[in-house]
Amino acid sequence: MRYRPEGQKEDGVANDWLKILDDEIASGDKMLKAVPKVLADPDISVDQVKALFAELEQQAQFVEKLRAALEAMGHDFPVVDKATALEARYADLAATAAEKLKEMRD
Repeated sequence: MRYRPEGQKEDGVANDWLKILDDEIASGDKMLKAVPKVLADPDISVDQVKALFAELEQQAQFVEKLRAALEAMGHDFPVVDKATALEARYADLAATAAEKLKEMRD
């Protein structure tokens, strides 16, 4: 049995997660636009790219754990699908930073 605050229906919990994940996906979408611009800055240093990569990778790992936890708690596909989409966004951003780092080192 999953924990639900007293009086809150299961659909309400799912809707709460959907709202949270929608907000996070919107933030991820903004980052999809901002990160390439930051990485295109000719004055960006290797240390800055390393730091950006580390933060994006950490976020991707967190969202991966969150998705797994939501799935383990038995949330329906819409919640898990949104978490999977969010995980993919951060993984893509981390990969973009990793490519820039490789390019700078070559």
